[in-house]
Amino acid sequence: MTADPRLIVPLDLPTVADAREMVERIGDAASFYKIGLELLATDGMAFAGDLTKAGKQVFLDWKLHDIGATVERSARVLAGAGCDLLTVHAEPQVMRSAVKAKAGSDLKILAVTVLTSLTDADLIEMGYAFSARALVERRIRQAIECGVDGIVSSPNEAALAREIGGPDFLVVTPGVRPFWAAKNDQARAATPADALKAGASHLVCGRPITAANDPREAALKVIEEMAGL
Repeated sequence: MTADPRLIVPLDLPTVADAREMVERIGDAASFYKIGLELLATDGMAFAGDLTKAGKQVFLDWKLHDIGATVERSARVLAGAGCDLLTVHAEPQVMRSAVKAKAGSDLKILAVTVLTSLTDADLIEMGYAFSARALVERRIRQAIECGVDGIVSSPNEAALAREIGGPDFLVVTPGVRPFWAAKNDQARAATPADALKAGASHLVCGRPITAANDPREAALKVIEEMAGL
């Protein structure tokens, strides 16, 4: 069994050295990696370049969120880095700026709808008048209007995103937990098979793989759950 490019392994580790070691331990069982804010605070961009040179795909999960001009400048720099995916928050000004910045590159922009750790009660506490599902739907429609390539949402909203976005829309789902793994802090989780059946194009599966005694074996177990879907 070989790597499935729909599986994205997040390298949410303290240092680049730890991340390099994890990639080595996983070996040929993964071809797509997510670099988040933790590694950005160290030497994440140089490491991202090393991964692309090694033939890996790279997802920059940096959730850009600032005034439009700042987002545009930042996204333009990242569009020239040779990575594959970049996240921004799903606010219209932010999304439009990122789409403008990546023009002419192969970078795909993903809009973060509602963080998978948030519940309806959390959103009420934050001042939103929407449930998680209603807010995700609103942001999917706004993302399409702004021209982004896809969205990030929990597996619970993957079917909704696929229905609205159509067959080519990217639907990247964190909160994926195999049946044999704990949910950890993911409030809206699903198994790999259920997420794919719902319409996800890519799955982000972290701790069940990176916290395993044998990360390569764990990644292959996730791929086995994805097989045939």
